[in-house]
Amino acid sequence: MVITQTPFRMSFFGGGTDFPGFFEEYGGSVISTSFDKYCYVTVRHLPRFFEYSNEITYAKIERINKIDEIEHPAVREAMRYLDMHELRITYEADLPARSGIGSSSSFAIGMLQAFHALKGQYIDKMALAKEAIHLERVLCKESGGVQDQIAASYGGFNRINFTSEGFSVNPVIISNERKELLNGNLMLFFSGFSRISAEISKSQESVTHKKIQELKEMMQLVDEAEKVLTSKCNLNEFGRLLDYTWKIKRGITNKISNNTIDEIYEKACEAGATGGKLLGAGGGGFLLFYVDVEKQENVKKALNNLLYVPFKFENSGSHILYYKPEEE
Repeated sequence: MVITQTPFRMSFFGGGTDFPGFFEEYGGSVISTSFDKYCYVTVRHLPRFFEYSNEITYAKIERINKIDEIEHPAVREAMRYLDMHELRITYEADLPARSGIGSSSSFAIGMLQAFHALKGQYIDKMALAKEAIHLERVLCKESGGVQDQIAASYGGFNRINFTSEGFSVNPVIISNERKELLNGNLMLFFSGFSRISAEISKSQESVTHKKIQELKEMMQLVDEAEKVLTSKCNLNEFGRLLDYTWKIKRGITNKISNNTIDEIYEKACEAGATGGKLLGAGGGGFLLFYVDVEKQENVKKALNNLLYVPFKFENSGSHILYYKPEEE
């Protein structure tokens, strides 16, 4: 039996420049972090006492005999890809799926790592990220960027750069005190509704060629944000940059935001937030705000109909919580 723990991620700057259609020509960069909310994937071989050969438990329970019968595309394609059979797979998570925190990629990372461990194989973070990208973008044919898989695999507060030749992960060099100050000034709220990110990503991908200047500006903001983080300037500038990048992003396609999200954002800013953004592809899920500590109660009151979710940055990335080799 194998149990993996994989963090969710929040992306601050550069989202959209991690689409191959953009970075293969212009390069791309994002700044993101993993945080202390996780998904857990348990994998073991299913004892041969049942009428079915595989059991997959997530929002529903699938009990099937043939891999081709599996409805969950990532599970089906991963089992085919790694030649896995007769499995019991269980997915649990601290936060809801389809909410902008990279949950599908975290699940893919955790599942693939568990599959390799069950086969007695070690896989490093880079290989794991590449395999998850291949699973989601090639085998499952899902639209989207490639930052989520990398962030979930590596963990930590990083700048990730993309080129036509691949990606590199570079930790943002920041003192613990400054990182804790930043963490303390960020507030996370759940909008109460979810969305299918691949549909929004497909819409964004289709207009990438028309939004080159906007995406280049979003990539430049990665440089500016990194300077703010690694210098001694006031961290409030980080919040102002979040506001600026959100205004650019929401103009890329009309599916990224909507009237409800805009109203939530305006309420938070009127109550004292310096800036913020919707996490992930857009359309719903979690909203992140930068708020000075003395103004946070005002923001909580203004958004009292939303669920406030405290969090801490984390650094470990995906890892194996429990491993017990199975006897032949």
